[in-house]
Amino acid sequence: MASDAAASSPFKKVQIQRDNGTVDAYVIGDDNAPGIVVLQEWWGVDFEVKNHAQKISQLGSGYKALIPDLYRGKVGLEVAEAQHLMDGLDWQGAVKDIEASVNWLKENGSKKVGVTGYCMGGALAIASSVLVPGVDAVVAFYGVPSPELADPAKAKAPVQAHFGELDGFVGFSDPKTGKDLEEKLKASGVSHEVYFYPGIGHAFMNCSPEGAERRKKMGMHDEDEAAVEQAWSRFNSWMGRFFSN
Repeated sequence: MASDAAASSPFKKVQIQRDNGTVDAYVIGDDNAPGIVVLQEWWGVDFEVKNHAQKISQLGSGYKALIPDLYRGKVGLEVAEAQHLMDGLDWQGAVKDIEASVNWLKENGSKKVGVTGYCMGGALAIASSVLVPGVDAVVAFYGVPSPELADPAKAKAPVQAHFGELDGFVGFSDPKTGKDLEEKLKASGVSHEVYFYPGIGHAFMNCSPEGAERRKKMGMHDEDEAAVEQAWSRFNSWMGRFFSN
């Protein structure tokens, strides 16, 4: 069965060399399109981050989306598992995975490379704007790195960030944390946009039937298709702006 699943998947699995080993990654999109590293939520490389990567590959004129497997094959199905996996993540190691992914895309046909991520991946995307050379643009969804990992006031790549006004993850993705991020990005001097979406909470981009069901189990019953489409449109404009020059 596994080989059938692999054959029917639109993703190509690649192995990327890193300083002290390798990281598996999943790639979708035209070989020579601009590249975007797509970073997972705390769940791991699951159906929803693959949905996002597939969507990204089809936005605008098309992108080559690459998901590095930061958890090395592990996926959390329940909140407690996901929390455990995120708590156990080597964040500095994840930044190295991102750097290796950016370099791989640049060496394999993508002249420009951006980084995006959701939740945990959003925080890492912002961290990459500070810590990873060669990133041309960042779009982060509802996640801000800890000060120990990266200070957004030292961002070197342009950052666009998206937050739900009802997000209750205090210190990570609630509106106050988003506003603090905006101040730090102002201090950095990089181009930036920070958007807040009324009436919706954390992980609002997860709107596949399975993703919506999982959010409801976590007590998040808000849905806003228009906000999701607006966020994707802003994503495409932002990447396009920094990929075209």
